[in-house]
Amino acid sequence: MTDLRSQFLLDPTVTFLNHGSFGATPIPVFETYQNWQRELERQPVEFMGRRFDGLMNDARARLADYLHCDVDGLIFVPNATVGVNLVTHSIQLEPGDEILTTNHEYGACEYAWGVCCERTGARYIRHMIDLPIKAESPEELAAAFWESVTPRTKVIYLSHITSPSALILPVAEICRRARAAGILTVIDGAHAPGQIPLDLTAIDADIYTGNCHKWLCAPKGSAFLYAKPETHAWLKPLIVSWGETPGASFVTRNQWQGTRDVAGFLSVPAAIDFQVEHNWSAVRAECHALASEARNRIAELFGLEPISPDSTDWFSQMVACPLPAGDMLALKTRLYDEFRVEVPLTNQNGQLMVRVSFQAYNSASDLSRLLEALPKVY
Repeated sequence: MTDLRSQFLLDPTVTFLNHGSFGATPIPVFETYQNWQRELERQPVEFMGRRFDGLMNDARARLADYLHCDVDGLIFVPNATVGVNLVTHSIQLEPGDEILTTNHEYGACEYAWGVCCERTGARYIRHMIDLPIKAESPEELAAAFWESVTPRTKVIYLSHITSPSALILPVAEICRRARAAGILTVIDGAHAPGQIPLDLTAIDADIYTGNCHKWLCAPKGSAFLYAKPETHAWLKPLIVSWGETPGASFVTRNQWQGTRDVAGFLSVPAAIDFQVEHNWSAVRAECHALASEARNRIAELFGLEPISPDSTDWFSQMVACPLPAGDMLALKTRLYDEFRVEVPLTNQNGQLMVRVSFQAYNSASDLSRLLEALPKVY
């Protein structure tokens, strides 16, 4: 495994296997972040009043190139949950309209859709994806999902990589079907940028929001929302500010929101540069190999079937592994307090799982530590 541990600020006494929750920022990127904060403090009026738009536009352009999308449809947001909220607060639906999703979605965003349904009378419909995965291919999973589409389906909302189960969903194929059927697609890519290659033009979702502070390793509070031109008129900023002028563009209406700290946004190019410099495709491959080993070793440890085939079609650097029944909070607490292993436990339809993340700072010894600890906390 490429040794990049020294490039991160993580506590060396902790076996950190939870990159998926908040990420971790490399030292050079964090220094760039702090430099931008100092630039603001050096001359706040010049920074915010004269340089702001140019700096933000340059950072957006670099991110648009990375994501393979049109820069005029790309805005920065603090996190993917904010991106989803921008959609749920803006969208106009009718009573009985359906928002089709899965039972593997992120709880905070489900709450946002719940508020939307209360406002509009729409219904939030979960297509059940049982575990272990029964589909033999992503295409088969997409076809099974499509069977839940009805004449009332107006929105399809999906995670690109699910939070509780770490599964990669076939969003490009589902977006293709939705486009032909005239159904709006909203993709939550919180875990995708940096963990898997991302081409938003190829995915062709109507709206795609993703975090930069997770797998792209940018500073906390840096994320994006991309929206196709035909959605710009109805997507309303969550904060109405000086950009809300007659004829203003989608970017202009959303870019200026007062004195929020934009240093994280401006540091995204440095995060992209860091991953280019360190051959991130090789890092991803090494991390996937560790995730695959974790999947197989934990399955052997407890005699439980993995939730998906052993393939990059289904998971990348993050994998969820079934555990025997137990007290989730107590187990997680013991893993950390007794063994200093930072790793989340999730419950998916009654199945307890440990979600293990591998990033450039991890090694086989981190996996060994987890494998040593797990039997001892039961």
